[in-house]
Amino acid sequence: MSEPVRWGSKDPGPFFHGTKAVLAAGALLEPGYGSNYGAGDRANFVYMAATLDAAVWGAELAAGDGDGRIYLVEPTGSFEDDPNLTDQRFPGNPTRSYRTRHALRVLAELRGWQGHSEQDLRHMRDHLAALKEQGVEAIND
Repeated sequence: MSEPVRWGSKDPGPFFHGTKAVLAAGALLEPGYGSNYGAGDRANFVYMAATLDAAVWGAELAAGDGDGRIYLVEPTGSFEDDPNLTDQRFPGNPTRSYRTRHALRVLAELRGWQGHSEQDLRHMRDHLAALKEQGVEAIND
């Protein structure tokens, strides 16, 4: 495995990506597909986190009907703090959440992870619905 370029962040990882997509080791996650959040517009970035909890939220809240999945991923280019979380909600990036315009390479699927409680999921979905009603959209520029 080659050492990825990590301009914009000194986080050594490991990095995770939560989704409902079924992916194989070696697959590339790339920008340009419909976003899991907001209006579902074309995403200009792909997202990853260096904390398992942030990836669990991604897997649980992703669009689609399948089971949530978490993948160990490797960035292939530069990445930056995710402004949807760090600037608006968590100054200092305690969730260690990032975005990139470059592909993420899937290394392996993480199995046996623990999801959030139904109460926590309901609370988060209600919160996201309230943001949508207020017209708050994910930052995609």
